[in-house]
Amino acid sequence: MLPDGREEYAEHPYVKGRFEGYDVDLVPCYRLESATDIQSAVDRTPFHNAYLEARLSDEDAGDVRLFKQFLKGVGAYGSDLRTQGFSGYLTELLVLEYGGFRATLEAIEDWEPPVVLDPEDHAAAEFDDALVVVDPTDPERNVAAVVSAENVARVQHYAREFLADPSEDVFEPATPDPLGAERVREYVADRGTTPLAVVFDAPDLVDDQLYPQLYRSRDGLVRGLEIEGFDVLRAATWADDRAVLFAELAVSELPAVERHEGPPVHVGGHAQGFYEKYADGDATGPFLDGDRYVVEREREITTAREFAERELAEVALGAHVESIVEAGDYDVLSGEGVAALAEGFGAELAAYFEPSV
Repeated sequence: MLPDGREEYAEHPYVKGRFEGYDVDLVPCYRLESATDIQSAVDRTPFHNAYLEARLSDEDAGDVRLFKQFLKGVGAYGSDLRTQGFSGYLTELLVLEYGGFRATLEAIEDWEPPVVLDPEDHAAAEFDDALVVVDPTDPERNVAAVVSAENVARVQHYAREFLADPSEDVFEPATPDPLGAERVREYVADRGTTPLAVVFDAPDLVDDQLYPQLYRSRDGLVRGLEIEGFDVLRAATWADDRAVLFAELAVSELPAVERHEGPPVHVGGHAQGFYEKYADGDATGPFLDGDRYVVEREREITTAREFAERELAEVALGAHVESIVEAGDYDVLSGEGVAALAEGFGAELAAYFEPSV
């Protein structure tokens, strides 16, 4: 059926290819009697289709298509782990729940997360998500589990704007013009911050495996920098053939000394152990600040670049990213040096330096 198809892997193998000009995924599933007996996520699809075919009218289907295009236009459509947005099935359930495209936007405008919808009144277990839509065919599943709190807020913002001033523009995705290297340097100079980028060959993974690792690695980098004393203004991650962990810092360099507090003096053995550890060392102190012993010791890392070059393997990273970092197969760019990213990530840099909802 797909003579030029190729096998890919996610939860299980599937085939990607083109048929009559369309991109096609052939994903196998098990034939089951109940959605609660699934062996893989795709096994739910026949149950979802049957549920919707019995309930969606032609008019509803038109409203679903309109709502899907609205979500695409605002950048919140897609249940992949890169987008963390609204799936097609979720879109259909929301239109069914609220009774049409406009009614759905009017409901979303008034959402106060956490929002919980249970179309079949399953009274299922509680879910810890900003948006909960209990799957009518499987009461143990939240259809909206992948939707990020940010995308819930994004859709609410645009629903409010559209209802106040309807425009066709919202249905077309807005893609920023890519930044060139010189414009990136200008942004860096104007902002007076220090951007830092860790760059490496992207692991050979499908997006739903790659992006969770990149998000974990970005967050690990941020936590490591902040523990070290750097104030991270904002962070991002991007990937194509290469992957980037990007962090923007409020300061480029920390003092040569750092403050290190010990326990209060009255905490017996712990306080005495702290005092003896530093009493004959090179640190300034110990001295008292209030009721605590304090020392001022030499800081091992004074720049974010040093941290990325020397300590990155110590932070929480995605498994494949960790292997790359441990092997030293990555580059570090800082300051105006991040302008080199414009060649492959000009659009991403534009979205970063010119952010919008």
